[in-house]
Amino acid sequence: MGEITDGSAAGSLKQAVGRYGIWSVGLRSEDPAMSGEVADSAAELEQLGFGALWLGGSSAVRHAVPLIEATSRIVVATGIQSIWQYGAAETAVDLAALEKARPGRFLLGLGVSHARLTEGYRRPYSAMVSYLDALDEAGVLVGRRVLAALGPKMLELSRDRAAGTHPYLVTPEHTARAREILGDAPLLAPEAKVVLDTDPDRARATARATLATYLALPNYTKALGQLGFTEDDFAGGGSDRLVDALFAWGDDDRVRARLDAFHAAGADHLALQVIDAGPRDALPRPGWRRLAALLR
Repeated sequence: MGEITDGSAAGSLKQAVGRYGIWSVGLRSEDPAMSGEVADSAAELEQLGFGALWLGGSSAVRHAVPLIEATSRIVVATGIQSIWQYGAAETAVDLAALEKARPGRFLLGLGVSHARLTEGYRRPYSAMVSYLDALDEAGVLVGRRVLAALGPKMLELSRDRAAGTHPYLVTPEHTARAREILGDAPLLAPEAKVVLDTDPDRARATARATLATYLALPNYTKALGQLGFTEDDFAGGGSDRLVDALFAWGDDDRVRARLDAFHAAGADHLALQVIDAGPRDALPRPGWRRLAALLR
């Protein structure tokens, strides 16, 4: 694991990010009071052996800078940057400056976000194509970007116009379908949620507190519907069946087995999000340490 180099884009990227990374909203905090803890957390995650840090929420190139400065080799990625919020020209300038200062340390994750969260949302696929055209014109390398993709068309675009894909809120079954569309070479790096709690009722309640927000967004429910889930699964914060499909919870062996299922389905890398009863933008450092230990 280490820097992304310029040779075979996909091969270099897979080697750089390794098998596991951490996905966190808290790591993109702009609160000055949190800057020290965020930097310390990034450095510790690197020492724990994770290969990438995925900045949750609508993050941008500038959010990666303090984490890159606090570490020596770990890749920092946006997971994701909304194409509606940050323009391609601005992104290309910021990325070029960061690449000059810290080469091979940043991966641009792009996505179209959601109609309910974005003013002016329209024709998302065409908008992404236009955005990628603009990045190409600005000289942004295909090997330095991945796309958030759920459906077949966006997965194909991830294969043809990016180094791979970073799907969010998916199952191993979706991973298998994505790998079939992508082929062998592109990076397949799904996000996976982890609840480190062995009590079924408590673990599922923790999961539902997070899941309910996403079940209000049609992009996700449509994708989950294509995997066989129904409106009954989306009610009440999510059925047990849906929660168990989307969250790795339980003891170490159960969590490890669930994460292994993603790799068996074709994932190259997992962006792991530790979910607990705390605020979504907190830094669950004890959970990250336990996760690193069970993955060894």
